[in-house]
Amino acid sequence: MLASRRLLEIEGYDTVEGMLEAVVFDSVSPAICTNEGCNFTSDMEPDQDAGYCEECHTNTMQAAPVLAGLI
Repeated sequence: MLASRRLLEIEGYDTVEGMLEAVVFDSVSPAICTNEGCNFTSDMEPDQDAGYCEECHTNTMQAAPVLAGLI
C-alpha cells in the first residue's frame, strides 16, 4: 500500500484533499515513514521529505503535502 494511503487511513481522512485542507495552514502536518512495512506516523513540518523515523531509525518520514506533490 502506498504511504499516502496508509497515512490517510491512520489519520482518519477519506481523501487527500480533506487531509490537506485540514493541515495546509498549520505549522505541522501528519507524516509517515515510507519504508515498506513501517507505519510509524508523527507530526512534522509540512515540507519534511526526509524526517527521522523513530521506529526504523532511518530518514524516511514524509509529510502529507510532500506525499501529495504540493511541495
